[in-house]
Amino acid sequence: MKKIQLFLLQFLLISITQHTNAQLPVKTEYTVEMGGTSGKGTYAPMWLTANRQGLSSANTENGYLRAGIAHTMPLNQHFGFSAGLDLATAYNFTSSFIIQQAYADLSYRWLNLSIGSKERLPELKNSKLSSGGMVESNNARPIPQIRLEVPDYVAIPGTHKWLHLKGHIAYGRFTDDKWQEHFTSIGNPYTTDVLYHSKSLFAKVGNKEHFPVEFEGGIQMSAQFGGDQYIAGQKEPVIDMPTRFVDFMRVLVPMAGDDTTPEGEQVNIYGNHVGSWNFAATAYLNRWKVKIYYEHYFDDHSQMFFQYGRWKDGHIGLEITFPKNRFIDTFVYEGLGTKDQTGPMLYDSFWGKFEEQISAKDNYYNHYLYQGWQHWGMGIGNPLLPGPIYNKNGQITFISNRVLAHHIGFCGSPCQSLSYRMLLSYSRHWGTYDNPLNEIKKQFNSLFEVTYAPQQLKGWSFTVSGAMDRGSILGNNYGGMLVIRKQGIIKSGNK
Repeated sequence: MKKIQLFLLQFLLISITQHTNAQLPVKTEYTVEMGGTSGKGTYAPMWLTANRQGLSSANTENGYLRAGIAHTMPLNQHFGFSAGLDLATAYNFTSSFIIQQAYADLSYRWLNLSIGSKERLPELKNSKLSSGGMVESNNARPIPQIRLEVPDYVAIPGTHKWLHLKGHIAYGRFTDDKWQEHFTSIGNPYTTDVLYHSKSLFAKVGNKEHFPVEFEGGIQMSAQFGGDQYIAGQKEPVIDMPTRFVDFMRVLVPMAGDDTTPEGEQVNIYGNHVGSWNFAATAYLNRWKVKIYYEHYFDDHSQMFFQYGRWKDGHIGLEITFPKNRFIDTFVYEGLGTKDQTGPMLYDSFWGKFEEQISAKDNYYNHYLYQGWQHWGMGIGNPLLPGPIYNKNGQITFISNRVLAHHIGFCGSPCQSLSYRMLLSYSRHWGTYDNPLNEIKKQFNSLFEVTYAPQQLKGWSFTVSGAMDRGSILGNNYGGMLVIRKQGIIKSGNK
């Protein structure tokens, strides 16, 4: 144990001396953006709504006006500071005024403390072309949080830059209380004042200077905890979850609740926990880059390890970055399977005389107390499992979490001022174990997007998108979207 402690102390001391922030100039940037969508069908096409950091709407006619400002500056040789404010006013969204981002970051060398709402991207995946991460994606609005992180890989001393680590720990609060209350139909549950927790640890093995292959792996976990559950139409909460200091520790190191929590929390784990194991291998072959990756999602301990045998559900992917050409820059293929969920049976031994515990029927993204792994109606994880925003019955739940899907994305830049992106997804849906669909339902989703950024109009870009859904989960939807953006620098220079 003493040797481990000495190693960790040595790592911290050497890392602090070896990893210093470059002296960044003072910079203040602004962004102004206007977007509008028009379509035909039950909803706006999925890929005009999904993976847009929650700044989108499922309604066929919608629009927004957005303005943001971001400032970065060094405080001294080792400390840096950045802050941002990003606001939007919207039509036909879940709210008409949106604080999309409002954050302040204080960094010391490789360590960063972030406070507030900030857009973040999924681990190990191409946020522009991937269908998204399973635990946390860029599909829902940012959750305000206090986050201590090592955002970029840091080389471990003594490994000659062959081993790198990064990770984070965060606590925050969901902001969709009023939306849940308004959305939920009479007699159905919703939860307010819900708290958030997440943590991750990732390692990278490889040194491109000596070997053309890198390996990455890690775990990420998130949780909902605390809060009060209500039944729509009633004034008093039916469940009041405690939020003492010990409860913050119970989600940091997942533990069972005490007698102040419902029985389900006492025999299982306090709060709603989701997580995934992530693995990737990247090969650098001359001017090519090829990456394969796998994310194994788990909704409880039954799939966290190998308690029930080999993992049957997962998200696999292949990403190819091509040598510079005029046709295609990057290609992504992904396969998604969430159909098994450890099996169809769940039995908690405390309910009966049979002493064995059967921890199956994991019911991905759903929870008896927090309803769903969602924020403002959008799933926090992969959007190929449609979120509650699509439910006409006023229930905050994922109606189909048993899915098999294929997804393709590719993009290119025919010339300096013109780029394109295309997404194609096909999924089959079985519903849930508790509420299976009468038949297997199929869904196809597509997007084609072109962005024009004329060189003579510095900072301006114009994006035109066309999208289509065909199927029996989201229906047949067609639509187009126009986004006009102006970016620029207000101030730039040395401190």
